[in-house]
Amino acid sequence: MLDPAGGARIAGVRAGADIASLPISAENARSALAAYRLSCPALLRRADASGLSRGADWAEACAAAMSWPDGNARSFFDRYFETAIIGEGTAFATGYYEPEILAAPTRRAGYTVPIYRRPADLIEADLGQFSDSWKGKRIRGRVADGKLIPYFDRAAIEAGALAGRGLEIAWAADTIEFFFLQVQGSGRLRMPDGTILRIGYDGQNGRDYVGIGALLRDRGVLAPGQASMQGIMSWLRDHPAESPEVLNSNKSFVFFREIQGAGPPGALGVAVSGRTTVAVDPAFVPLGAPVFLTLDRAEATGLWVAQDTGGAIKGANRFDTFWGAGDEARRIAGGMSGRGQALLFLPKGSVRRLTTGSDGGESGGAPARR
Repeated sequence: MLDPAGGARIAGVRAGADIASLPISAENARSALAAYRLSCPALLRRADASGLSRGADWAEACAAAMSWPDGNARSFFDRYFETAIIGEGTAFATGYYEPEILAAPTRRAGYTVPIYRRPADLIEADLGQFSDSWKGKRIRGRVADGKLIPYFDRAAIEAGALAGRGLEIAWAADTIEFFFLQVQGSGRLRMPDGTILRIGYDGQNGRDYVGIGALLRDRGVLAPGQASMQGIMSWLRDHPAESPEVLNSNKSFVFFREIQGAGPPGALGVAVSGRTTVAVDPAFVPLGAPVFLTLDRAEATGLWVAQDTGGAIKGANRFDTFWGAGDEARRIAGGMSGRGQALLFLPKGSVRRLTTGSDGGESGGAPARR
């Protein structure tokens, strides 16, 4: 359960390095500024679950961002932000991308894996409406015999629990490829005639996400260095008799909708950008805020913007970097496992307010513990 002060404030907040000292390239700054502009409307209106900011805190930087010259983007961040370390600041980053898989609009030979829309009987309940002690908690399920019960898990859906209800957007050619598209949360469907249909996340069945890579490691069946997405897929294909049980160990199942636009939408409702968007836990990072990562993976070191969330992205300084679409994005995202440090960018004056408690009581809760 989230404390009213927000998970980040409970973890602790302290000042980080000066932004001018960070190795932010001109290209990195430009792409981050573009993403930040898109995030601003949500930053200004959303309640910040982390407890670190209020909508008004971002107003000055958002107003300036709209007309700030792209050629001088680096100075924008120097001018309006300061860095904060949440907890120990020790970061762990994985990667995700927009996969492309083969699919057909109707079931036919070679295309037998249904890709489902969100079912009408999937109910989401905000438990905070029932008790203050449940604030921030949500559950999903369905009603049966007048009772709210868990929704069908992956195994039940794969066995046909949703068949015959007209929920199919399309039919995929490969169970394993579709499983990993669900993990990514969005993707492209390449039809037999070469046309592309883009689909995006439209809900999940409420069951806990289980990482099958960790499951296979715990069972001792993955060789050293085989825990990347590519290694896991290879193991599943090499063990067809065992793979259904492994896949169904992840009871989470994702539903989709058809999407248009420049990129798949993230949690803020705006298109995510390759090499710029990062998924975070909003209990620790305000959605829309910039974040600088210094990792042992050079390609992921740099300035990112928190525009998305993920079922497996939980806790302080846990990040999932988005790499776009294509073979290179798949390669980098599938093998991404970076460790290092994270600096959260907050509007100037935020750290002092948070660490001294001089917020006028508007953001709630006690001052952060150092």
